[in-house]
Amino acid sequence: MKTLEDFLLDLKGKGFQFGEDAVGFIYFGKQYTGSTDELTIIAIELTLKSQKKFDGSFYISLLEMFPANNIKTRKQAIRYVKQKQLLPI
Repeated sequence: MKTLEDFLLDLKGKGFQFGEDAVGFIYFGKQYTGSTDELTIIAIELTLKSQKKFDGSFYISLLEMFPANNIKTRKQAIRYVKQKQLLPI
């Protein structure tokens, strides 16, 4: 399982740069919602796919939606955002 830090480093290696404020916000959101690294990574991926950039409010809303809807896996998260039409199919 990849850690959040490894995931962010992988993105950086692929040319996707987060500003320091965005990285701080990512960790804040993870702590604020008590999310695991896995769900935090999924929220970042889905935010980038849906918004085409990092949108902090969208990211936080996903992190809040996951436990509220008993979402614990990547597959459940993707299914949920597609059902809610938050992600283009």
